Amino acid sequence: MVLKLHNMGMTVYFDEHDPNSEKRREGQRASLAGLDYSPLPRVTKMSFMMGVLVSMGGLIFGYDTGQISGFLEMVDFLDRFGQTNSEGERYFSTVRSGLIVALLSIGTLTGALVAAPIADRIGRRLSISLWCIVTSVGFVIQIAAITAWYQVMIGRYVAGLGVGALSLLVPMYQAETAPPWIRGALVCAYQLFITMGIFLAACFNYGTEKNYPNSSASWRIVVGLGWLWTLILGVGILFFPETPRFDFRNGQAERAKRTLCKVYGTTPNHWSVYTQVEEIQMKLRAEDKIKVGPWREFTGMFRAPRMTYRILLGMGLQMFQQLTGANYFFYYGTTIFRSVQINSFITQIILNTINFVTTFLGLYMVEHFGRRKSLIAGSIWMFICFMIFASVGHFMLNLDDPALTPTPGVVLIVFACLFILGFATTWGPMIWTIQAEIFPSRYRAKGMALSTASNWIWNFNIGFFTPFITKAIDFRYGYVFAGCNILGALIVYFFVIEGQGRTIEEIDTAYLDHVTPWKSSKWIPPSPEEMARRRREAGTELDPEAIGDDDTTGGATRGQVDPDGPKVESSNDTSHRETV
Repeated sequence: MVLKLHNMGMTVYFDEHDPNSEKRREGQRASLAGLDYSPLPRVTKMSFMMGVLVSMGGLIFGYDTGQISGFLEMVDFLDRFGQTNSEGERYFSTVRSGLIVALLSIGTLTGALVAAPIADRIGRRLSISLWCIVTSVGFVIQIAAITAWYQVMIGRYVAGLGVGALSLLVPMYQAETAPPWIRGALVCAYQLFITMGIFLAACFNYGTEKNYPNSSASWRIVVGLGWLWTLILGVGILFFPETPRFDFRNGQAERAKRTLCKVYGTTPNHWSVYTQVEEIQMKLRAEDKIKVGPWREFTGMFRAPRMTYRILLGMGLQMFQQLTGANYFFYYGTTIFRSVQINSFITQIILNTINFVTTFLGLYMVEHFGRRKSLIAGSIWMFICFMIFASVGHFMLNLDDPALTPTPGVVLIVFACLFILGFATTWGPMIWTIQAEIFPSRYRAKGMALSTASNWIWNFNIGFFTPFITKAIDFRYGYVFAGCNILGALIVYFFVIEGQGRTIEEIDTAYLDHVTPWKSSKWIPPSPEEMARRRREAGTELDPEAIGDDDTTGGATRGQVDPDGPKVESSNDTSHRETV
């Protein structure tokens, strides 16, 4: 199901799949000649609304992440929760500031792991609403803090539970619902909203600190506004349908097909909907044959063909997304650039504006240049930026009195901005896309939970240990991130299979077939029947009895009537139905 976009425009064409077309690709099933192969809009009203609303989970994540760097610089926040040195001055120790910043990440780690089994039991949609409530409770705990710094820390932990769960559920919801031709862009929209949240937090920090400089309103207003985002997402998601794959898994086949039709902008008789339904059904019928306990299901995941490989790959990519060094700027941006003769809050707004605006470019790149090329180019770009940033900071900036060297200070800001340009267009959004599409349906929630947990573990490490490391080696810390960017590029080159324009089932088959990653963009997927056969030969979760006695085709392709299966209507005669 590799799809061609006409002149990279807003229409998707299916001529190469039409058995009656001169442009058809070899191996197309003649039995599907009666399907509708008309062009479809690339973006429908439903898919657009889904991209905007569901991605609010990313805004909550970014907003909660971005606000804390400003809080550490606020007078009232420092007076209430800081410490007093021997000269009577208020300050934050590296331990206290590290815990306040980083405990959010411990909460998100826990939330990401706990959310997976809950999502499999009650559904993706209700789970999103539930975790929005948890996040709101965390905001209440923070706002209620008076002088106890550990209450702020605990509040950030509780909010982190919800943020971590949403970081798993939002990409999962989008990946399981979106059409293949915009799945990458929709999942990337999650990262876009993360950048929007960080940007809004920086703007609100600046506004409240300027207007309420010695009042708790300077930080309490910023925290309280987070309720708005959780309310929009938590209530709004209830008006959206459950994901088609979850509905199929739970016996709601007709509802799942209606959802696909709305999102794709067509009828059940269209080739894109029919084949998507067929692929999902063949896999889920097989999964239903395998009934084991939750612990055996979890451990069995690592024994399934190529699953350990993909779990390690997902966790590695999420780790290196953090080790690109982006959060080094977002968590401690006001501190890093305090030496430059620009208001530290203004500096943070500049960085976050670039982060937000350039992420739009990432939405374009993920579908038009692919995942692999974009990520490798982004790694090289960020490597160069960090090498210059670290060298200028260590060798040219006066660390004792930075104001004496303003030019190196400006250079630091310029290359921080250039770095964020590279991150926001590649590693920021695209890692979430890859994570959402590399796991098969049976293990998607668990695989994504482990990958997301890796992100939060390293998020915590950077948030907590950065003050200690920068105190010891100053700007040379940038060389560590530069090296990690090169390692990240190598991992992408040698291990990541290109998923641009492919269905999740096709990507699953590509990993099972050991498709060479650096040749994967040219790989042509076989027919659904052939993919099913290869999965059986590979020993995947597909059981031959679940699909039929024929060893080469699915039961739905041998003239058998599947009561929940798709039907083919002739595009010329809607009264004629052929069971395929």
